[in-house]
Amino acid sequence: MPQRIQRRRTKGWRLPENAVIVSRPSRFGNPFLIKDAIDAEMGEPRSACAVNYREWLRVGTAGGWYEETYRVGKQVFDRRRVLAELHMLRGKDLACTCPLPEPGKPDHCHAAVLLELANATKES
Repeated sequence: MPQRIQRRRTKGWRLPENAVIVSRPSRFGNPFLIKDAIDAEMGEPRSACAVNYREWLRVGTAGGWYEETYRVGKQVFDRRRVLAELHMLRGKDLACTCPLPEPGKPDHCHAAVLLELANATKES
């Protein structure tokens, strides 16, 4: 089963084979910022960002909650592109800079959302 791994920037760390980087600078990055979640007093900020990412992919612009695209600095995040390329992540380990959860604790990272969506069994 594919898993989430923590991307490191330390000397000698290498991305494992069969892994894809999905941190913010990637095409699969999360446009929802922890800083914004803190400013909005959204409780656990990392969790709020992962929940917003999941909902953004799930509902799109329905209800007027989310935009199709978001800009963070020079980078544009487009949910249609993420959904169209989700198949590229199927069966791959996903690497993000978010810390890994303690054993038995929930994973509050958008990479966990991507793992679930990319590896979900398609129902007929």
